[in-house]
Amino acid sequence: MQKTPRFNRILILILLTTTLLAGCSLGKADQPVPTPLPTGTPMPTATLTPTPEIPLTILLLPADMDQELSNLYQTVVYGLAQTAGYRFQVRNTLSVADLALEPALKVVIVLPPDPGLTELAAAAPQAQFLAVNIPGLTAAGNLSVLADTTRPDITAFLAGYIAAMITEDYHAGIMLPKDDPASPVMVTAYNNGVEYFCGLCNPWAGPFYDYPLVVEIPADAPQSEYGAYADYLINYMVETMYVHPSLATPELLTYLSSSGVLVIGNSTPQKKMGNWVATIQPDVVHAIQTAWPDLVAGNGGLNVPSPLVLADVNPEFLTPGKQKMAEQVLSDLQAGYIDTGVNQ
Repeated sequence: MQKTPRFNRILILILLTTTLLAGCSLGKADQPVPTPLPTGTPMPTATLTPTPEIPLTILLLPADMDQELSNLYQTVVYGLAQTAGYRFQVRNTLSVADLALEPALKVVIVLPPDPGLTELAAAAPQAQFLAVNIPGLTAAGNLSVLADTTRPDITAFLAGYIAAMITEDYHAGIMLPKDDPASPVMVTAYNNGVEYFCGLCNPWAGPFYDYPLVVEIPADAPQSEYGAYADYLINYMVETMYVHPSLATPELLTYLSSSGVLVIGNSTPQKKMGNWVATIQPDVVHAIQTAWPDLVAGNGGLNVPSPLVLADVNPEFLTPGKQKMAEQVLSDLQAGYIDTGVNQ
C-alpha cells in the first residue's frame, strides 16, 4: 500500500513523542532518593558563643581629695583606659564584695589611704593592682607598688633649700622620727640644703638660735602628742618646717596650720591647707603611665620607679620664680650635679 505524506507526518510525530517520554522517565530514575533520618535522631543546633565583657579599669580616690588633683588623675587614667578599649570607673571605696560583681575587672589603681589592697588583690587574681604612694606594701603577685626609689637625703636637702628661700631670717626646722636610721642623714642634708641657699645664713634680727632646729619624735609616742613636739619648734620661732611623712597625720597638719607654721612635706594632705608650701614626691602621673603597659599585659609584682617632682605648690609662698629655682636644684640633685653632703 502506498503511504501518503500525511501518514508519514503522523508516523514521525509518534516516534518523536515516544522518544521524549522515554527520556523523561530515564531522568527521573537517575535522581537520588533522600535517606530518611532514623527515628529519634536529634537535629543539629547552632552553638551560641557568649559575647565577652569589655575589660574594666577602676581608679580609687579618696572622697576628700583636692578636686584639681582628682581631676588630673581621672583625666590621665581615663585616657589610658580609652586607648586600651577598657571601660573606666572612679570610686571612693572598694570592697571584696564589689570585686565579685565585676568579673571583667582588669586594672585597679589606688591612691591612699590603703583600702586593704593585699586582701583585694587576693580576691581578684584576674586583675592587676597598682598602689600609688601607699606605705607598708610589698610588690608581689598581682600587686605592684610605686617604688620608694627616692633618696631621703635629696628630699631633705631640697626641703631645706626651699625653707631657707621663703623664710625670714632662715627660721627653719625639721620634724623626724627618732628611731629611723635615715633621720640623721636627713638632718645633715636638710642643713646642707639651707646653707646651699644662704651660705652663712646670718640673721639680721633675733632670736639668734642655731637654725635650722630639729625635733625627733620617739616611735612609741602617741599621735596625740605630736603637737606638743611641734610646739618646741614653734616656741623657738620656727616659721617653716619639713615634716617627715610618717609623722604627717591630719591632726598634726591641722594643728600646724592653725599655728601659722608653713609646712613642706612628701605627701599631698588629704585636705587643702593654706599653710602648705609644696610637696616633694614621686611623679605619680609619670609612674602610672610607665606602669600601664605592664598592667594591661597582666604583669604584676612590679616596683615602679619614678623621679621626684614638686607638687601642690602654693604660689603665695613659693612664687613662680622661686619654684623655678627649686625645680632646677631638684633636677641637678637627681642628675648628681649637686652633692647633698651625705654618703648614699
